[in-house]
Amino acid sequence: MNIIEVRRINRFFGKGDSRFHVLKDINFDINRGDFVAVIGQSGSGKSTLMNILGCLDTPTSGSYRLDGIETSGLSANAHAWVRGRKIGFIFQRYNLLASLNSLDNVALPAIYTGLSHQVRTDRAAELLERLGVADKFRNKPSQLSGGQQQRVSIARALMNGGEIILADEPTGALDSKSGEIVMDILRVLHQSGRTIILVTHNHTIAAHAHRVIELKDGFIVANSRRLPARRIDYQNPVDSFVSPVTFHCDQFIEAFKISIQAITTHKLRSLLTMLGIIIGIASVVSVVALGRGSQERIINNINSMGTNTINIYPGSGFGDRQNARVRTLTVSDSAMLAGLSYLDSSTPNTSVSGLLVYGNQSFTASLSGVGDQFFDVRGLSIELGRFFTRRDIQEVASVVVIDPNTRDKLFPGGENPVGCTIIFRRQPLTIIGVTKSKNNVFDAVDSLSLWAPYTTVMSKITGDYYINSIIVKVNNLVNSQLVEKNLIDLLTIKHDGRKDFFTQNTDSIKKTIEDTTRTMTLLISSIAFISLVVGGIGIMNIMLVSVAERTKEIGVRMAVGAKRFNIMEQFLLEAIVLCLVGGVLGIALSGSFRFFFNAVSKNFTISFSIASIFLALGCSTFIGVLFGFIPAWNAAHLNPIDALAYE
Repeated sequence: MNIIEVRRINRFFGKGDSRFHVLKDINFDINRGDFVAVIGQSGSGKSTLMNILGCLDTPTSGSYRLDGIETSGLSANAHAWVRGRKIGFIFQRYNLLASLNSLDNVALPAIYTGLSHQVRTDRAAELLERLGVADKFRNKPSQLSGGQQQRVSIARALMNGGEIILADEPTGALDSKSGEIVMDILRVLHQSGRTIILVTHNHTIAAHAHRVIELKDGFIVANSRRLPARRIDYQNPVDSFVSPVTFHCDQFIEAFKISIQAITTHKLRSLLTMLGIIIGIASVVSVVALGRGSQERIINNINSMGTNTINIYPGSGFGDRQNARVRTLTVSDSAMLAGLSYLDSSTPNTSVSGLLVYGNQSFTASLSGVGDQFFDVRGLSIELGRFFTRRDIQEVASVVVIDPNTRDKLFPGGENPVGCTIIFRRQPLTIIGVTKSKNNVFDAVDSLSLWAPYTTVMSKITGDYYINSIIVKVNNLVNSQLVEKNLIDLLTIKHDGRKDFFTQNTDSIKKTIEDTTRTMTLLISSIAFISLVVGGIGIMNIMLVSVAERTKEIGVRMAVGAKRFNIMEQFLLEAIVLCLVGGVLGIALSGSFRFFFNAVSKNFTISFSIASIFLALGCSTFIGVLFGFIPAWNAAHLNPIDALAYE
């Protein structure tokens, strides 16, 4: 029964005037279990014929049927399936992968056909033991002699059964003794029922075959049989294939291992490749963290001005030089607003600067007349003593609360100022409390601030009927923008239709600053993202170089059954791993930057967000896929013949 049927096969290479006719109307059959030698001088076409028989190449015209299946119209992946299941290659130069040990080299074909890890490892060990290299399991090809490498190559050809063995000059690179051992192995394989096709130019080697096909200038010039074909039923020893899910998971794991191995083999190159990703990710995460930290700092300072508050001032707006002369706001305005249900509080505010005297010390200070709810609205807390109360306001009490700066100036010795009397504009005021320090950037660092009941300031110090401003606190359940509009309408009506005041909504300031910092963060992050793209281009270039360097390896993997998807998956995973490792290192670098920055900076700290970290890793993965795709595609679409011939 024929296992191979070849009819009128022609093979051309090149185009136009350079087109070359290599194989010319080739016709022959090979019986199952036969031992055939294909001989001829260099350039006769025997290697091209072997490549077609091994489904590494396809004829330009004609028919090639393997075990009854027409192979000429099969896809690249179908050819890979045939190579992996039915054909075992023995190469003149062994074509072992330098990065794998003997056991892994032998087990390689079984990865692409679905044998479980344990089964393929046990079978590889068994084959190496049968071929006399059991003590070389862990040795890499560079640690083996030529004869030992060829026996490992034969074991690899038998890994998936190897019903058809294609041996391309198997003794060409060996000494005579090693060559005899290899031929003995081929005879044993033939006796076990395998079909052996031996390609050689040596008539002595060809004499071991039962049949000889001689090529010359692309034609078959002789087809003779020395011994009759012996029919021996071949039993494939490999039948322990796994489920499709396990198969794909196993292939993914193996591709991942190969990727890690390729990266660790060239550590310095891999690190330099990842440098652009590391810098880009560190920049993105650090910039986002800086923006987040500065935003939190600014928002905290705004909140210290009053959480969800609206300030009402006399005049037409900030920057109007006539504002100081405008007197339109009164205590009654504040009292009217205090009765609104959607406001938590309303407090008048009048301020005046003047000479502050205590003992023999005198300073210029600012005194604000406020309501009892002012401190809560401003987020001020007490350190010593107490705040004044509504009763103090009603009784026009001569009491005052001072800030830490005033305490430090008036009482440098650190004594308790509560109960002491100071003179402000010739008016005695008793200190009843000291506020805690807030480090508010909106306040002058060296200013001396004092607070007294507004009734006290207006009746005993300024004598004014009008106030400088009103501070209202909006209920958190109400829209601050709508409240601001309503307040303007109410006060305009109360002022006989005149809008002789303006408002400042801290919520608007907060939103403006949030939008600004968000825009700046986005801008700087976009600039940092450019470094990620540059890093991705670097990875693509290095991966293209890696594909060129490992072209031979790709050819070997294709020859033993790797499909295009397997090759693409391997190189794509390598690019993704490079980017992910670069992303993790970039995050670690930004973490170090955060640690040192926060240790040095006293004004604000940078703050990481989980979202930015996941975004950075997502970006690095996306770049790995994007820029790794082209090299992976190129690798997967290499011609197996060209890849195997690459040096």
